[in-house]
Amino acid sequence: MSLLIAGSIATDHLMSFPGKFGDSLVVDQLDKLSVSFLVDDLDVRRGGCAANICFGLGNLGLDPVLVGAVGEDFGDYRAWLQRHRVDCDSVHVSETRHTARFVCTTDSSDAQIASFYPGAMSEAREIELKPIVDRVGEPEYVLVGPDDPEAMLRHTEECRQRGYPFVADPSQQLAFGDGDLIRPLIDGAHILISNEYESSLIMQKTGWSRDDVLDRVGTWVITLGATGVRIESAGQESIEIKAVQAIRKAEPTGVGDAFRAGYLAGLSWSLEPARAAQLGCLLAVYVVEQVGTQEYSLSRSAFLARCAAAYGEEAAAEIGEHLVTLRP
Repeated sequence: MSLLIAGSIATDHLMSFPGKFGDSLVVDQLDKLSVSFLVDDLDVRRGGCAANICFGLGNLGLDPVLVGAVGEDFGDYRAWLQRHRVDCDSVHVSETRHTARFVCTTDSSDAQIASFYPGAMSEAREIELKPIVDRVGEPEYVLVGPDDPEAMLRHTEECRQRGYPFVADPSQQLAFGDGDLIRPLIDGAHILISNEYESSLIMQKTGWSRDDVLDRVGTWVITLGATGVRIESAGQESIEIKAVQAIRKAEPTGVGDAFRAGYLAGLSWSLEPARAAQLGCLLAVYVVEQVGTQEYSLSRSAFLARCAAAYGEEAAAEIGEHLVTLRP
């Protein structure tokens, strides 16, 4: 069984602003907004939601299949991902566009202002999943992450038609999409993942209540930032998992992608959803402590010690059985 991770592949340009954005905004003049922020630093890093998730899965010892579109400038990035167990053989390479670029500034309160240039990502709509499945085998899950909207719709519809279990992760596209886009991206998903703000957007834009959403998906996983995560299923009590305490907070970009990687890895290992969410929260904290979404590395002993401290020895033992590829 394979894990197909479809979504954005991008280069991240990450900047830090020492103040608060809100101090520079005049509420009754927002229609004339024109502001500039003097940032402290600039880091250029590998990113993109699908690539970040694949990197996390590879670090945990799985062999995810990356599904997305890039430019001819992807060569070094491809080699990096392949060194981390990511199957890049089904990535579409554009002949005319550059790989997508994410530009993000984070202030001292972790508020963010970001822009995204899609570039080659717009060609992801040309990708069909069946030839990929024919190559790698039936998918355990197809995660449909933020990407070209037409690509997201195509992948989701193909999953429904062919019976591939899929994870709906519309994420950043929720801010731009309307109900006609969002409803078909979610309907029939085995798992829906969103943060707390995005969950409100989903209900507002689809016109569905929380119960309506749960009637259409198997499980709704809602990340709660520094608080942790909540897992909801129709007719069942919700499950809340606390976050792992960060040693230091460097930059939050990519934290949600790392959670998704850990959570999917746990499900792939047949862990209970609560345990899988603990694994997701544990992997996520490694990202928040680094600048860049793929700059962390794992050692088995330190990872499991941290797991035991956060969730107990039983959790560490259960997760540790699967971490056979991690260095000691």
